[in-house]
Amino acid sequence: MVKILVADEVWIATALLHMKNPDQGDFAVREIVRQAEIEKVAGPEPIRPGVQIHAYLHCVANRPPNPGRYRMLTETSKGRRRLFKPGDPYHHLRTGKNAPNEKDIPKKYHELLDWYNHDYTGGANTEEVDPILSLRGMGKEIWAQEDADSYVSQLRAGWQ
Repeated sequence: MVKILVADEVWIATALLHMKNPDQGDFAVREIVRQAEIEKVAGPEPIRPGVQIHAYLHCVANRPPNPGRYRMLTETSKGRRRLFKPGDPYHHLRTGKNAPNEKDIPKKYHELLDWYNHDYTGGANTEEVDPILSLRGMGKEIWAQEDADSYVSQLRAGWQ
């Protein structure tokens, strides 16, 4: 069995709740913890003590990190959570992942990642795009036929 992170366990429990209750926008932390108890993602042992604090704080994007930096859940109101969606506001120090990595969770939950990436987020890119870095290569066709050294030599011609 894959050794699963507590944060991934919380994400899976929340994703399962969303799939089972598509008309419900968010869930109480206790509902997420209860789903984790039922699902037993980490194995047959009792639920790990970190599940509740991860659902309450460590995975919540719009709360200050303490110490977790995950952006897996969004606090919609006091004590209520839903899965994070691209475009949701988040604390500027939260730089962690939005969803588990496929290799880090049991195979039976891989369909949850497909559902999240295509249906839940509406196909939105779950990775943030830096607007400045996205300009890389823009206008390169303007300089395609120009040798850099020749251009600089031409600019410097006649300098004193």
